[in-house]
Amino acid sequence: MSECTEKDYACLLVNFGGPRNLEEIESFLRELLSDQDVIRTNLPQLIHRIIFSRVAKKRALKIREDYEQIGGKSPIFEDTEAIASMLQKNLHIEVIPFHRYLPSTHSDFFSKVRSLSQKELRILPLFPQFSYATTGSIARFFSENFCGKTLQKMLWVKSYPSQVAYINSMKKVLQDFLLEKGLPEEETILLFSAHGIPQKFVCTGDIYQKECKLSFEKIRKFFPKAQHLLSYQSKFGKGLWLTPSTEDTCKTLVPDMEKRKNVVLVPLSFTSDHIETLFEIEKLYLPLLQERNLSAFRCPALNREIHWIDAMGKILNDPSLFTTTQMLIRHKEYKVGCRNCCKNSCLCVVSE
Repeated sequence: MSECTEKDYACLLVNFGGPRNLEEIESFLRELLSDQDVIRTNLPQLIHRIIFSRVAKKRALKIREDYEQIGGKSPIFEDTEAIASMLQKNLHIEVIPFHRYLPSTHSDFFSKVRSLSQKELRILPLFPQFSYATTGSIARFFSENFCGKTLQKMLWVKSYPSQVAYINSMKKVLQDFLLEKGLPEEETILLFSAHGIPQKFVCTGDIYQKECKLSFEKIRKFFPKAQHLLSYQSKFGKGLWLTPSTEDTCKTLVPDMEKRKNVVLVPLSFTSDHIETLFEIEKLYLPLLQERNLSAFRCPALNREIHWIDAMGKILNDPSLFTTTQMLIRHKEYKVGCRNCCKNSCLCVVSE
């Protein structure tokens, strides 16, 4: 699709961001929960924001202690900034990080992007599997905040769930971890845990679950002697989410105690460690396994591994992955009923 040389394009490295201190938890949650690609309601945008600003205030108080247990902040902001610098040095191009739910960083980001003279802006989401609630949300945000001239320069890496460089990087981080901990494959269960989304998102066309399964199948082939499971975590609110849940899997797992005494939780859709790996997996799920006399471990995310930085360079230069901004945006006005995929009374809508 593109024949640009190194000097002809810049990279926008996009991620959610995360609270940089305890005081920023509430504002981060307010921006996240006000995003109607993430929390889908029938409400006008202003009313939705008012209601979920109150929810964010209450939830911030509830999870403050969780953040205190992982150092009083999320590592995602610093990791994304560091990865951008490393990628820029490797590829000799301009790399600008974007933090979706940290609005205080947006003004500087917009200024940098608008000053770029490159012919192309290649956008790399730190979400390997596509969802309208992640990459799609950021695409909508860009479409609403950049002029047409800038949008025309943008080429997105939609997703890369089976891209060779990504899969090899996941393989390496897991191989290194098993070696470091002295865990033989034949004695180990690999429990891949991806972030969950509501089932109705999938019923109405979100490909996230399919892409998680695709990544899972590609990675598991490198560990043929291990037992492999895929589950989903981090449910928020009511309604049916993707199953099985990681929590339920940890509670009900029945391993062969004579053959497999080790369980390694592998963060599948998380490229950086943060509250959902450092606290949710580490502090909530591992103890459930340990209570049952299993040796339980958390494999780290890709974070700032050099092989991951190299992999991102290859992904950025794979034209088969590119698409445009408008191709990533969910159409809010489109409604469709799902037929018995969740439950008989279910009526899924893309925008409720």
